[in-house]
Amino acid sequence: MRAYIPDYQIVSPNSLAAALALLQREPDIWKPFAGGTDLMVLLESGNLPHRNYIDIWNLAELRGVNINDSHVTLGALTTYTEVQSYDVLGQEFPMLLQAASETGGLAIQNRGTLGGNIVNASPAADSPPALLAYDAELELTCATGARWVPYYTFHTGYKQMDLRANKLQTRIRLPRHSQANLHYYHKVGTRKAQAISKVCFAATARLSGDRLDEVRLAFGSVAPIPLRCVKTEARLRGHQLDQSLIEEAIAELRTEITPIDDIRSTQNYRLRVAQNLLIDFLTSTA
Repeated sequence: MRAYIPDYQIVSPNSLAAALALLQREPDIWKPFAGGTDLMVLLESGNLPHRNYIDIWNLAELRGVNINDSHVTLGALTTYTEVQSYDVLGQEFPMLLQAASETGGLAIQNRGTLGGNIVNASPAADSPPALLAYDAELELTCATGARWVPYYTFHTGYKQMDLRANKLQTRIRLPRHSQANLHYYHKVGTRKAQAISKVCFAATARLSGDRLDEVRLAFGSVAPIPLRCVKTEARLRGHQLDQSLIEEAIAELRTEITPIDDIRSTQNYRLRVAQNLLIDFLTSTA
């Protein structure tokens, strides 16, 4: 059953300040509407529960990519197609480009946004594991100011996040020159394209000889949130990368992830695939 369109209201502020002012006045009434790639599916099926939306698609303040010596900063409305067009992202953050190229089809890539993918808060989203592995930060903005938070602290539970109803997630910041010399991204799905992931894994590492000086590991579809595996990272960091360490890391990973059975896959399959991806990353690193 399709939704009845007159039941819904959407407004299009002409500036970020106007959008934030409306959210400040009526924070529980209005919700942001960006690319709409997820919301329109719910609308067409008659399952979109909220009724009042702020269209932020045309807000220039939420677009563009800024590059300086220390960071690359992307507007929250940066689309997957735009991500693939920046040379600096391909050179320094190749996993983000790969995630963007494997998200949906061309129509979704032209319309879907990084910010929308983050605040939609699906644990199966493609870009969050890459952003987590690159130690991204998020800018959260309300009418009275803005603050930056580490992305790995943003998701607090299934579809829950550190974002109050009067705020927008406005920019994403990636630190440059992390000296990571390994980037590993792998999405496991039913098909190679246009499929929701069964398991998604992103990792970065920096080696000094055979010692793992730095490592970041992030998974999708194995927990209620896109997950940064900080305990497994700690088990690996600063140690000689050998078979014994790999076995310890696999044991630690099993304590951090909580895959489930659902329509796309099973708990046991996801657990096994997650372990295999970590083994492949570490053995290829070694």
